[in-house]
Amino acid sequence: MMLVSSKAALIYTVVRIASRRCNPPMIGIAPAACCAGRALLDWSQAHFADAARVGSSTVRNFEAGRSILVRNNLDAIRRALEAAGVEFIPENAGGAGVRLRKPDQ
Repeated sequence: MMLVSSKAALIYTVVRIASRRCNPPMIGIAPAACCAGRALLDWSQAHFADAARVGSSTVRNFEAGRSILVRNNLDAIRRALEAAGVEFIPENAGGAGVRLRKPDQ
């Protein structure tokens, strides 16, 4: 039982530390939303990383759920997607998501 308790304590500590490092939920981006926004633009991970000025491994690991981004990288990713026309739809009864902004007419 001690192993389970230690593992639970470690997970709790990692989550607490991570929550200090990333944006609040209403400002942050879920990995799936990042991937979906990139797909809407038909961007490769390498092209997206260049546009956001972050490393390719940053994008790859975040989209795969293997890492939690620090605030400056998360902000850079969000800015790159928004500058290219991706809009983030906030969480509501239908769920959070992304869409492309309508072109100006």
